[in-house]
Amino acid sequence: MATLKNLDLNAWFADFSSQFQNLNMQEPGQWPPAPRYVSFIVVALLTVVLGWFAVLSDEQSALDAEREKEPQLKEDFNSKLTQAVNLPELRKQKSQVEEYVLQLEKQLPGKAEMDALLSDINQAGLGRGLQFELFRPGGIVMRDYYAEQPIAIKVTGRYHDIGSFTADVSNLSRIVTLHDMSILAPGATGGQNAPPRTDANATLTMEATARTYRYLDPNEVAEQKKAAAAAEKKK
Repeated sequence: MATLKNLDLNAWFADFSSQFQNLNMQEPGQWPPAPRYVSFIVVALLTVVLGWFAVLSDEQSALDAEREKEPQLKEDFNSKLTQAVNLPELRKQKSQVEEYVLQLEKQLPGKAEMDALLSDINQAGLGRGLQFELFRPGGIVMRDYYAEQPIAIKVTGRYHDIGSFTADVSNLSRIVTLHDMSILAPGATGGQNAPPRTDANATLTMEATARTYRYLDPNEVAEQKKAAAAAEKKK
């Protein structure tokens, strides 16, 4: 029985291999069944392999790239979800900030009002009986949305009058700040760190830099943006 099976198997292999002999490569349609089936399987496998490398590998790379974006997209989603949940509160805060900025802008004089503001500072000192030895506006420093003008001042007067003058300046309707202040008795040395005399009738000298601010008009804002863009291109 085993010999019969071996004979049948040998005969099958002999018949199978004989079908691959003397094949006409120009006429594959006339090949025996075994070569045709084997050729079909080989071509199908080659098609799958080539298709994988030609098409599916690119798709796999794109898929991997999208998977790498997933954590960042989730983070962005959670951030936007938090903003959406807090949107009413954020809008309220935005409105409060805009109102605060508007109030600050109202405290900034326009270009035409600067002379009046300088006069107000001068009158604040004279109103307290101070003697101006120096009141010299400096060059205007342009910022993004406002301009800053320093004023070198030097006044003499009594201690409490000088204190009242600084309070009056801080209470002006427009923003004025005092910097680099020093108060000395006449003839004293030691600069800013020298202790002032607090005798009510003593004549003291105060030196400081007052800084006033004004908003820029639309033309000046446009010029500032243009200058900033030009400077950025040079980098």
